Amino acid sequence: MKILTAAEMNQVDRLTVERYGQTVAGLMENAGGSIPQVVLQYARDVSRKRIVILCGKGNNGGDGFVATHHLQHLGAKVTLFLFASLTDMKGEAAANATKWKNSGGDIQTVLTAADIPALKSALASAHIIVDALLGTGVRGAVEGVLAEAINAVNEVAKSNRAVVLAVDIPSGLPADSGFPLGPTIRATATVTFTAPKIGMIQPQAAGFVGELYVRNIGSPYELIEEVGQSSLHWIDAEEVNTFAAPRQEGGNKGDYGHALIVAGSYGKSGAAVLASWAALRAGAGLVTVATPDSVLPIVAAHSPEIMTEPLPATSEGTISLKSFDNDRFKKLLDKKRALAIGPGLSTNDETQQAVHELVNDRTIPIILDADGLNAFAGRASQLKNPAGNLALTPHPGEMARLAGCSIPQVQSNRVGLALKSAADWNAHVVLKGHQTIVASPDGHAYINSTGNPGMGTAGTGDVLTGILAGLTAQFGTADWPRVLAFGVYLHGLAGDIRYAEFSRAPLMASDLIQALPRAYKHFYAMTRDA
Repeated sequence: MKILTAAEMNQVDRLTVERYGQTVAGLMENAGGSIPQVVLQYARDVSRKRIVILCGKGNNGGDGFVATHHLQHLGAKVTLFLFASLTDMKGEAAANATKWKNSGGDIQTVLTAADIPALKSALASAHIIVDALLGTGVRGAVEGVLAEAINAVNEVAKSNRAVVLAVDIPSGLPADSGFPLGPTIRATATVTFTAPKIGMIQPQAAGFVGELYVRNIGSPYELIEEVGQSSLHWIDAEEVNTFAAPRQEGGNKGDYGHALIVAGSYGKSGAAVLASWAALRAGAGLVTVATPDSVLPIVAAHSPEIMTEPLPATSEGTISLKSFDNDRFKKLLDKKRALAIGPGLSTNDETQQAVHELVNDRTIPIILDADGLNAFAGRASQLKNPAGNLALTPHPGEMARLAGCSIPQVQSNRVGLALKSAADWNAHVVLKGHQTIVASPDGHAYINSTGNPGMGTAGTGDVLTGILAGLTAQFGTADWPRVLAFGVYLHGLAGDIRYAEFSRAPLMASDLIQALPRAYKHFYAMTRDA
């Protein structure tokens, strides 16, 4: 879906009511009702948890009052602080506040600094804090008692004593720029409504937004696409739902493409195993690994479903330029529909020359990763080719080497740099990391919604390369940006499934491959229910 500005979000809300028969009350009920779903991600038994909800006087506070009703029905012990008087509230926010009061709910007001000690006392014993103070309309730095409250919440969060859940956007964070101007909530997670806001995906906002959950509250997907004017897309199940079609009866392995993985070297055979295994598990009909002949027995022994091709090796056990003798590679590329190059190849000079030879041939789409990218460090201009047909998958360190800058410079301008590089190199750039970016030469960028910190371990990039090769072999390049986006989404979704199963313990790369069938099942279920 499109990523929206604050003004576009307001327009979507307005048109949802005007065109589609929704009501403001219904939208607020849906928004507030979705908050407990996210709370349950962090506390399965809320009846044992103390929850503090902070409400402002606007619609964000109204969402908080709705959430309070639902959480109380789940048995949670809820304490609510209102940073206004009831008479200051208007519209549906006032209606939901009154509903809570009339049901016997307690409201503690915070109007002056004298009310802050009671707030701090409640925060100190809270397991979960819900921030419903300020929404996307914030202008300028937050001051007064609101600023004191935000600082108090952050002090509790710093000590890891409570989970902080922001409603729609962390209070104090500008929705369009993502640059805090004053005190700003540092959330464990943010549940935003309808679509992400542009400020939320900026690098400087990550420490305030935390995990980002997007919840549909009644606005049609096509309306978001109509109103959103940016070229930034959020990769969710709906964005890549074209890949949810079941396979046709009578299909065979030839229908799903043949991927060639050029990978591995002495001491790095595991990279070839992971990439090829992931390509087949992602759905390619056939997968062949081309690897140094000395490494081949190790690769072949791991996965009997993978075909192997021995290549002449250098004295260091890496791919030799002799691999091109007698048109060996030309024959190897015949009938292949995707070529992945890089995992575990090494930086041997001769092998790096072999990488250049392969990348110069753009007859089939190429996914270039790891040591394949390192072959172009300081020489990224050589990647440009009118034929395109190239996707690069750098992590921030590899991107820094390609772009001739530092890792902090990469991380401070991820979207901008990925888009510029995609245009400069006439290639798709998959910049890995938190909210992996798929940038295309046409100026569109896709920001991933899946993935977690547990995936920060050796080999997960090799798995992604294999997934992208497997999907490219199946679906081709007619809409390659979305094929790549789907691969990134599926990779992160598999990681999320395993992360949840392991109670957020760090993962191994093979955990993701093993979870791919469940990731597909989950994806199919989401698109079927949408």
